[in-house]
Amino acid sequence: MTVDSSPEGATEDGLAQGLNKRHIRMIAIGGAIGVGLFLGSGKGISYAGPALIGVYAVTGVFIFIIMRALGELLMYRPVSGSFAEYAREFLGPAYGFVTGWGYWITWTIIGMAELTAAGVFVKFWFPSMPQYLTALIALSALVGLNLAKVGFFGEAEFWFASIKIVTILALIGGGVFALVFNVGKAGQAGGIENLWKYGGIAPHGLLAVLLAFQIVVFSYQGVELIGMTAAETKDRETVIPKAINSVPWRIGIFYVGTLIVLMSLFPWDQFSADESPFVKGFTHIGLPAAAGVMNFVVLASALSACSAGLYSNGRLLKKLSADGLAPKVFEKTSRGHVPAAAIIASGTLMLVGVAVNAIVPEKAFSYISSVATLGGIWSWGVIVVCHLVYRRRVERGQAPASTFRLPYAKALCWTTLAFLAALTVLLAFDEGQRIALYALPVWAAVLIGGYRLSSRNAARKEHIPARTPSAL
Repeated sequence: MTVDSSPEGATEDGLAQGLNKRHIRMIAIGGAIGVGLFLGSGKGISYAGPALIGVYAVTGVFIFIIMRALGELLMYRPVSGSFAEYAREFLGPAYGFVTGWGYWITWTIIGMAELTAAGVFVKFWFPSMPQYLTALIALSALVGLNLAKVGFFGEAEFWFASIKIVTILALIGGGVFALVFNVGKAGQAGGIENLWKYGGIAPHGLLAVLLAFQIVVFSYQGVELIGMTAAETKDRETVIPKAINSVPWRIGIFYVGTLIVLMSLFPWDQFSADESPFVKGFTHIGLPAAAGVMNFVVLASALSACSAGLYSNGRLLKKLSADGLAPKVFEKTSRGHVPAAAIIASGTLMLVGVAVNAIVPEKAFSYISSVATLGGIWSWGVIVVCHLVYRRRVERGQAPASTFRLPYAKALCWTTLAFLAALTVLLAFDEGQRIALYALPVWAAVLIGGYRLSSRNAARKEHIPARTPSAL
């Protein structure tokens, strides 16, 4: 493993520009490929059948709009707090607090879920290994990685993403070869007609297709993490727009292309929510030890997501501290120019996931990940709303225009907000996802209460009367 050893000078906020073009490209790719695709796509196929291909494609269009909106904001003013800082600037301090802490909680929950998944995957090789012990070892290693210079994090994410990309390309290439040359059991029985031959493209009807959108949204979560890297990216004016503009072809190859190949190899009704479609695909193509190989790949994906969550949460907590919304100790950076205290605090809270694994290992994943999807929808919505406000200010001459603009911004942003609102409503129709809506009032009460308490404390320190925040 090689890391750029050139001197890294600290930026004005104490961070270092240690992420280069290679790192950012792979972080952008890795953020859109994870356990949701490798495992969750089996559940999506069982819901929607071949129509899942269209669900991924449609959702991918909106993801690209969101990323272009975020990219325009990043080129206007690159900040370490990303869209939480934009929420504070364009919507007010209350929204900045709720978005910042809400996103921090979301990634803490996702990190717990990924640690839980890691514990399950390791049992494939070591059945007697306690799930909580694997989670503890993995968390300790990832905290140590994030405490090193940011270049080490970028290098680790580069290799994590490389593993995922090679796996997907191998499946697509092997599947196409088997189909074209009728190789093996899959090639002889497969064909493009499998996409409509068994009950049609949407065998369970329109409602099942709509419910599949929730599963797909969870798969895409993390694509916005590129916003957290802006302050530490070299040559960001060139690198970040290129990374964002690559989103459509990444979605086309890694999601849509993969599903077309998988469901051409097998009828959709041969996939199960309890089995990775990739294991099935590699097994029937003829890859030896397919289950073991895919278990390693999914383990790498889980560790990658948890590491990215620690990275994001450390920078976000640092920014919240700088804005007076978190204890001052989290604003400090180490000699390596990383927010060490913020990373350690974020990792410490993830120990809750280790405890859950020790107490209820068989239910840990569903308990921990139930509200992550709603947190992602909120974050994407905030990005779009901030972009609308920013554009209005540009039109009024109150803000400089960005060098990376979203075409047809107003129409696309409002359409995207309507899509996100529809996703939220759809959560109520799925018993497995409905718990996110039950958790919403508690989530909102905690965040709003936290903001009011923070406002009162700030007012007390300044010896002025606390004002009730009008935004909430």
